[in-house]
Amino acid sequence: MLSAFSRHLPDWLRHYRRDLFAGDLLAALMTVMLAVPQGLAYAALAGLPPHVGLYASLLPLVAYALLGSSPTLSVGPVALLGLMTASALAPLATPGTPEYLTAAALLALLCGLMLLLFGLLRLGALSQLLSHPVISGFVSGAAILIIIGQLQALLGIRSDAGAGALMLLDIAGHLHELAPLTASLGLGALLILILSRTLLPRLLHRLGLPATRAALLARLMPMLLVVASVLLVQTLGWQARLPVIGTLPGGLPPLGLPAADWPLVRALLLPALMIGLISFVESISIAQRLASYASSRVNPDAELRALGAANIASAVSSGMPVAGSFARSIVNAEGGARTPLSGLLGALGLACVLLWFTGLLRALPLAVLAAIIISAASALIDLRTLRHAWRYDRADAYALLGTLGGVLVFGIEAGIAIGISLSLATLIWHASRPHIAVVGRVPGTEHFRNVQRHDVKTHANVLCLRIDESLFFGNVRAVEARIMKELKRHPDARHLVLIMSSVSRIDSTALDMLHQLNNDLRQRDIQLHFAEVKGFVLDQLKQADLLEQLSGEVYLTAFEAEVNLGGK
Repeated sequence: MLSAFSRHLPDWLRHYRRDLFAGDLLAALMTVMLAVPQGLAYAALAGLPPHVGLYASLLPLVAYALLGSSPTLSVGPVALLGLMTASALAPLATPGTPEYLTAAALLALLCGLMLLLFGLLRLGALSQLLSHPVISGFVSGAAILIIIGQLQALLGIRSDAGAGALMLLDIAGHLHELAPLTASLGLGALLILILSRTLLPRLLHRLGLPATRAALLARLMPMLLVVASVLLVQTLGWQARLPVIGTLPGGLPPLGLPAADWPLVRALLLPALMIGLISFVESISIAQRLASYASSRVNPDAELRALGAANIASAVSSGMPVAGSFARSIVNAEGGARTPLSGLLGALGLACVLLWFTGLLRALPLAVLAAIIISAASALIDLRTLRHAWRYDRADAYALLGTLGGVLVFGIEAGIAIGISLSLATLIWHASRPHIAVVGRVPGTEHFRNVQRHDVKTHANVLCLRIDESLFFGNVRAVEARIMKELKRHPDARHLVLIMSSVSRIDSTALDMLHQLNNDLRQRDIQLHFAEVKGFVLDQLKQADLLEQLSGEVYLTAFEAEVNLGGK
């Protein structure tokens, strides 16, 4: 019976080695130290009671550890999903009410079911739906919204101006109303967090700590700030002078499926799909980056299933949507984690916090939580990708800026829609303008290269064009126009050879264009030839009657075409 049970355990657990335990345990303790302040902060960002962030950090760790393919990815609440959750639920319920909490858990459940279904259908390629510049623009825009939204709590100013630029302008106009104690504590905490991220690792390294250990200790500054601010408030009796978290419920989260009715489910379906897509893209990016450090691999389909199970686990424990956290995952990896046992031990540590230590957090100032959120969000603003895209491909840069602007002006949901549209538009824009080169043979070889880049041999009666893109309805007119332009520039050409080594597909519209091109060239006493056609494309062409009507031949290579046509 024991052997039958062990067969159902994950591979890493069946083959676990005792010498790995110390590293996994240390990593789990450090991850818990970061998960507590982040869980509290990101739940507040989502408009939920802070303890919900701790609930959402517990069972998702267990679910991911048992099903995920990354040994070090840490799953739980993240800033981006906190903002998206607030955006999705704000029109449906009042933050903090039981209806709002139920809707948050239901959102996590729907998100988890969708991701689990996508994983079972092996749709891991969904991670490629959005280009990196578009993801960068979306995340950067959301980060700016997060920062603006936390300025009220950071400075002690109340604003009813909505969100985004309007709130920023309203706060700027009411700076004279800021609460001195709240603002001092919040700005001081923010300054410490910024310095800890930029200067503290170098300082600790100069004092003799290894670089990785110095960076790890610097990343634990949020927890140190939480402890220090709680002690400061309790010692000086500031609870009545500034907003604090207040009493948190102790004990483990209640288990059960969230209550739902069809109108609420229908209203949450699209937000759940968007949150699921973003959480998967963000999580798989982090997992792949961690895998590259360890020379391992990540299974996108397994990640979909594991992330779906993690969100379902969060839903049944009264939580919120979750995803992989870059900061906690890095702390987990650098802390010594080698297997998913670190996630299970981390869940055990969070359970201990919920059972015995929530009372210690009641004096935590909301301004410090705001500082933690702003510090985390500021790290998400990605100017590096914008600079790189601007130098390398302006279309990607415009897509990034368009997505960022869409998030800031129209909101999260519209920003995602704009991002997906811009991703597809960029793809179509590039595909509709295929690169077509006039080529000739490099003397002494059988290789054909662009006449504008190489010293090559050509024949006046043979025009060789290499098409570097599949042929489809979106680019056939551009291809046809370029062919006609080159024929006009080569009036002595009696043979047109289309080299199709890069053509992987010819749709029906492109097939019609080739038919028409063949007929037009025949009337001009010019023969149309194909060379280097891929086998499956050739099979496709054989099902049509183009090859039967072709005025020329189909050659295996461009060199064979030149040998047969060059002297004609």
